[in-house]
Amino acid sequence: MDERRRLVVGVSGATGTAYAVRVLDACRAAGVETHLVVSSAGELTRATETDLDRSALHGRADFSYRPNDFTAAIASGSFPTIGMVVAPCSVRTLSAIAYGMSDTLLSRAADVTLKERRRLVLLFRETPLTLGHIRAMAAVTESGGVVLPPVPAFYTRPTTLGDVVDHTVARALDLFGLPDALDVPRWGLGELAARNGARDAHH
Repeated sequence: MDERRRLVVGVSGATGTAYAVRVLDACRAAGVETHLVVSSAGELTRATETDLDRSALHGRADFSYRPNDFTAAIASGSFPTIGMVVAPCSVRTLSAIAYGMSDTLLSRAADVTLKERRRLVLLFRETPLTLGHIRAMAAVTESGGVVLPPVPAFYTRPTTLGDVVDHTVARALDLFGLPDALDVPRWGLGELAARNGARDAHH
């Protein structure tokens, strides 16, 4: 197994189970091995937001673990991965990761990712932000993590919710060196030139 193609996927109780589903499906299509851990709150959110049962979500991963199974492979730094994405990431999970409170397998796996200097990406799903949220985001960033709120891009002219989800998931997977995991519109020099030309034509 090539460890450069093994990704840990955490799912917390924040709204946005659709992000987790799309990450898992995109990774499978790209040949990336996934290791999934869903918090207890994450299971409640899944049941509220989707028609998926537990097996339908967990079956999308190559391996899945109970939220308090500290014997899991992902609880150890000796288990090589390209990193971990938490999609979505709640305030509680963000805070636990920020301050090293490894009281669940999800936060332990994130702590392992940071201590091994691997990529950690958090799709932090909360608004408005308190000062405590901002400080926790700063703490994660100072530890080497990446806070990636799922903010939609409208230059792609999305027409479905799936388009919005795909754009954020593609941005997240880019950070793991997986730019081809999802085929989504990309902002590039061609688009810039076309738009600048159109703008100049109106002046």
